[in-house]
Amino acid sequence: MDPSRSSCQIDPARLTRLLEPAQGRFTIEALSECSSTSTLLLERSRQGATSGALLVADRQTAGRGRRGRSWQSSPEASLTFSLAWRFSGDMARLAGLSLAVGVAVARSLEACGVAGIGLKWPNDILLDGGKVGGILIELETVPGGMLAVIGIGLNLQLPAVAAEELQEFLHRPAALAQALSAVPDRHHLLAQLLLDLAAVLDEFSADGFGAVRNEWQARHVWQDRQVRLLNDGQLDRQGICLGADTDGALLLLTSSGVERCLCGDLSLRVA
Repeated sequence: MDPSRSSCQIDPARLTRLLEPAQGRFTIEALSECSSTSTLLLERSRQGATSGALLVADRQTAGRGRRGRSWQSSPEASLTFSLAWRFSGDMARLAGLSLAVGVAVARSLEACGVAGIGLKWPNDILLDGGKVGGILIELETVPGGMLAVIGIGLNLQLPAVAAEELQEFLHRPAALAQALSAVPDRHHLLAQLLLDLAAVLDEFSADGFGAVRNEWQARHVWQDRQVRLLNDGQLDRQGICLGADTDGALLLLTSSGVERCLCGDLSLRVA
């Protein structure tokens, strides 16, 4: 037996039971260790992985965040997984998907009793200003539409970070353990996340990001604040952040008026 499968702390059978009555929407694979759940799931999507395919790993050795940043994980300190989800239409139809996924994650954490969850455009999950999680979405064209591989990583405990490494973080690290007397069991937390993801992705499929935009705006940490938008580390523009439009584009009030900013390689900073 492949040792990466034999000792995983996530039990697919137990997780499946917790997903009732939506258990038929997911196929679950659990590994004790892999390079990256998103990389593996993308490879499998090219081999016919279906919508609802879930890959969860206790430990990722080459997990990826936005712009190629690494995301290390361990079963003691984090929950990392990737979910494949199929959509009809082309890539333009998926504008704002990462923001919608953020709403689903926020719903789940709040349902588990976590207060102080905020969202930052386009893909950060914050807890009292610190980064508690991140989202990475990668797309694959499939017959009749698109397959999104949605990668999510959450800190359960604070990661061990050397002082000299902290300067590399835009936000200080945060963890669910800071907000809860007891961190939820990973099976229950993952089940809650999957159920909320399915609900939000159904809403998104029907009505796009506009279906959950008000929820995102209500949790937007930098709403109406002066911000700087960087492109590859260089100042692109600055202004008052008005949130996101129904396509998920960032809205900035600048000296030229309201400008729409699409994701690409843009990065948002508070001024």
